[in-house]
Amino acid sequence: MTPKRRLLVLAVAVLLLAGLGTGFVLHAASRADSRNTARAGGPAVSAGRVALTGPNRVAFVNDAPGPHRSQVATVTAGDPGGSRTASGLGCVRFYAAAGTGVCLQSGLGLVSQTNRAVIVDSALRTERTFALAGTPSRARVSPSGRFAAWTVFVGGESYGAAFFSTRTSIVDTRTWQLLPNLEDFTTVLNGSKYHAVDDNFWGVTFAADDDTFYATLGTAGHTYLMRGSVARRTLTSVGVQNVECPSLSPDGTRVAFKKRVLNGASLWHEYVLDLRTLRATPLAEHHSVDDQATWLDNDTVAYALPHEGDVKSTDLWSVPADGTGTPHLLIPDASSPAPL
Repeated sequence: MTPKRRLLVLAVAVLLLAGLGTGFVLHAASRADSRNTARAGGPAVSAGRVALTGPNRVAFVNDAPGPHRSQVATVTAGDPGGSRTASGLGCVRFYAAAGTGVCLQSGLGLVSQTNRAVIVDSALRTERTFALAGTPSRARVSPSGRFAAWTVFVGGESYGAAFFSTRTSIVDTRTWQLLPNLEDFTTVLNGSKYHAVDDNFWGVTFAADDDTFYATLGTAGHTYLMRGSVARRTLTSVGVQNVECPSLSPDGTRVAFKKRVLNGASLWHEYVLDLRTLRATPLAEHHSVDDQATWLDNDTVAYALPHEGDVKSTDLWSVPADGTGTPHLLIPDASSPAPL
């Protein structure tokens, strides 16, 4: 190939790359515009001061299209469908208790995706930041605000994938000691010490004693409810299988969880387990719930479902915890609820 021909090929390649780059930028800008355009008839959202001290408010991640999408927001508990106040803090997942919040963030850096957990105080000021090993999935704070936990995917994209790998961490917000991986805890399954290369833990939920917590263990194609101890670094099975993403009731007597109802498929039903009798009660929600439910009080649980007509948004629904009643739309265009 002659030098002139090489120059011509190079010039054409540069023009093609420039065109592709311009197309990518325009496509990204178009997507950003669509995310920043409020949906007709959607909730009223305004910027303002957000505090995690309540009273009688619910914090959540605002999912309504517009300039405040993905920001932590609050709304009056007595009027959850009403006007909401957005904080400016963007999160993929969020939870808060006793004036401590954990915000899981995910964004694109210059060369790769940047994931991190941000611990915030009652005014949403950053206290500490921790790099995450994967894509954010679950987040919880203990009732006292002392401990925060998060789960990320380090392989696979969902709990319904044929293969996935998780990492779950706990941090003490008093000492800032980080326990980076629950797989390092001593695990007792069905009365015997257990460890396997496919161990995965996810979905931490804390009791009020600043030590006990519950989580899911997935191994060998099965899932188990595990009771953990932060102080002893142990996880012990409680004798119940097919339990995912547990959530402990405020009185500490029951666990809401999602149960896989069809092997090999991403279909889950929401149940509540009595920890004294180990009897599980199916709840009145019949849609598949792929979420870690939140207790609004001792009688009601909330969870996210995809927003009709917009697969990138979710709505928060609630249902009685005793299996009666019917699902109720709690907060449209929202996820990650945390009663304050």
